[in-house]
Amino acid sequence: MPDVSSLPLIGAAALRARAAARVLRTLPTDVKDSALAAMADALVERTDEILAANAADVEAAAADGTPESVLDRLRLDAGRVAGVAAALRDLVALPDPVGDVVRGSRLPNGLQLRQVRVPLGVVGIVYEARPNVTVDAAGLCLKSGNAALLRGSASAFGTNTALVAILAETAEKAGLPAGSVELLPADRASVGELLSARGLVDVVIPRGGASLIQRVVRESRVPVIETGEGNVHVYVDASADPVIAEAVVLNSKTHRVSVCNSAETLLVHRGYPHLARLLAALAGSGVALHGDDAARAAHDGVVPAGDEDWATEYLSMDMAVRVVDDLQEALDHIERWSTGHTEAIVADSAAAIAAFTAGVDAAAVMVNASTRFTDGGEFGFGAEIGISTQKLHARGPLGLPELTSTTYVVTGTGHTR
Repeated sequence: MPDVSSLPLIGAAALRARAAARVLRTLPTDVKDSALAAMADALVERTDEILAANAADVEAAAADGTPESVLDRLRLDAGRVAGVAAALRDLVALPDPVGDVVRGSRLPNGLQLRQVRVPLGVVGIVYEARPNVTVDAAGLCLKSGNAALLRGSASAFGTNTALVAILAETAEKAGLPAGSVELLPADRASVGELLSARGLVDVVIPRGGASLIQRVVRESRVPVIETGEGNVHVYVDASADPVIAEAVVLNSKTHRVSVCNSAETLLVHRGYPHLARLLAALAGSGVALHGDDAARAAHDGVVPAGDEDWATEYLSMDMAVRVVDDLQEALDHIERWSTGHTEAIVADSAAAIAAFTAGVDAAAVMVNASTRFTDGGEFGFGAEIGISTQKLHARGPLGLPELTSTTYVVTGTGHTR
């Protein structure tokens, strides 16, 4: 365990969380659920307190010249607070993963073997902007038996302070241990301390932009569950139905451009006969197209694209377009430029679909469906921390089961080896 004197900003909070985690791992589901329900009620009852803190944050951010799109993510109103509270109530209805038997068997020597889900322990979450993440992250951690160390952005610190005070006070009254939910200072040094707190913190999860995620992955001495960027591709095969292709591509790109499951690059088989129609539909929806020579020949509004475009997660109404000779060239492009988040194929050919789903390497693969479906709620898992693009422990939506590890419980009758 690290010397907490080297952690002046987070050491006391981490120690409280460590002690709380030992209690949380043994709490029955009904105690955790009662606490979550009480927390939801308290948020609604103290909405005015939350909104006052949020108004001060928004005013300060606006004075600093923060773009309106970012202000909107920061801003709360009574409806948004009610929605955040409803998300906690939704967690109550979800199954508790702790104690689930992943697999089990009786060994030939008579020993009974069970692999059982257990909490991770202390989960540090580093995130940006949206104060709703504070409540979502706390709720997910508590339901899965973990203590939460939350490090939000400086722009939302007043709001987060109010939220965590309400959550922590209510949770403790409902029977959860003190330290179950802790808010860390919102300065750069607190992140560095969190990333070095190996032995106190069991795992760190970054949720935010590329620079934040890269810093956490690069610097952390604590194990990291990486939520990744979304350089997402849609491949339209020669066999694709033009109506389905247009619907999937438009929804993937335009439904909500600032999120990680929004499509950024369109790959189209050279044999697809409706490229001009597809590009016109995108342009007509306000998408700025960056394409190769073939794409530019198909639509006058396409500007030249290069490696920077293939590498970019635009998070805007921009889309890169490349025409490929075959499915293998599409897979090669994705292999080079993908972040491993979500990849999609639109095709009627069973052979093309099978080759794509087998050949692409991503957390989620969509077949004739929008990339916007990569989401814990859409998958029926409930709330999530984010989408993991790594390959160890958890991949895809990070819901309740992904916030657990496992223990092998071996039961004998005096067995010796």
